[in-house]
Amino acid sequence: MMKPQWSAPADPFDPAHFAGFRRPVLEADTLPPWCYTSPQFHGREVSEIFGKVWNFIGRTDMLAEPGSYFTLDLVGVPIAVVRGKDGEIRAFANTCRHRGARLLDGEGKANAIRCPYHSWTYDLTGRLRGAAQMEDTVGFAKDDYGLDSFRLATWAGFLFLTFDPEAAPLEDFLGDLPQLLAPYALDDMQTVRIKSWDVACNWKIYVENAMESYHVPTVHAKTIQLQKRDVNPPVFGTGEWCGLYTRHEGSRALEVGDTGFPYIPSLSGPSAEGTYYILIYPSTMLALTFDCMWWLEMYPAGPEKIHLRAGSCFPRSTVAREDFEEVVQRYYRRWDRSIPEDNVISEVQQHGLSSPFARTGRFSNLEPLVHTLGNWVLDRVVRS
Repeated sequence: MMKPQWSAPADPFDPAHFAGFRRPVLEADTLPPWCYTSPQFHGREVSEIFGKVWNFIGRTDMLAEPGSYFTLDLVGVPIAVVRGKDGEIRAFANTCRHRGARLLDGEGKANAIRCPYHSWTYDLTGRLRGAAQMEDTVGFAKDDYGLDSFRLATWAGFLFLTFDPEAAPLEDFLGDLPQLLAPYALDDMQTVRIKSWDVACNWKIYVENAMESYHVPTVHAKTIQLQKRDVNPPVFGTGEWCGLYTRHEGSRALEVGDTGFPYIPSLSGPSAEGTYYILIYPSTMLALTFDCMWWLEMYPAGPEKIHLRAGSCFPRSTVAREDFEEVVQRYYRRWDRSIPEDNVISEVQQHGLSSPFARTGRFSNLEPLVHTLGNWVLDRVVRS
């Protein structure tokens, strides 16, 4: 009988722990279970991955008007994303410079940012404008206590944030992905819905599930398994991404038998013959099919929990149709059935991996990108 392993090893970043995983995929072991449960391993992922990369955080049209804002927590950092009166989108630490209270909640519209604790007030550029009862504080100057800001960059209407002031430009991070996806005219798409879940699993579990088709016949037996597809090699290019591509007929955003919207007129080449499922490292998935696109974004909330957001976009001409609200319900029905199926199975896997008797397994030929993601992670967190 094997001995239980109640916690991660004393040095979880020793390369020797991953020798089996580093072999070619069909010879490799899976990652040690503690990579999905260890606070120490997760902490290294936070500092060396999420703290340094460009993290996808949403779409620019989520902030349609000056004063619009939304909030999120990214690896424990409360963030407020605000469109200023000048039209510029900025990202701030959602933390008052007085004694640290959270400033904004959820999403909405505001003319200024007012702390709910002591009413320190900031304008939409982050400058401190009002701080009552501070006149007697020695050396205090409002100009010294503006909100901390983070770098933002955009591509095709998508917003990305980095905590690293020295990170290379977003263009370098994305590499040739914008060229690959150019036929979808993503700039011309409109966000129509965002839905959220809290899922009790490690962020890698959810990404791995999204990037392999081995689970589809079992987990999605009554939903997307009914869609006919072929099997293609993984898609790679320059930049921090990888993907899957499948040729098929009919939109992948609909259940079998449903009819939907017209196809995107600018599609050409592979985009006109199938669907791309793209992972932008570390934890954003884009699915692009004939008539729309949708995304999944995962925000780790510790080693065994994520906040999941799913967004969907359609061409503006589609959204303008008189029958849009009626027909789009068919798309929502497909997503609202398949995504919870993935949520449940990810929690089931997390529960099993949390056992002290869990151990490494092996990969099938349908899981190459699970291996790819694991190597990408290890390249950044394991000491050489």
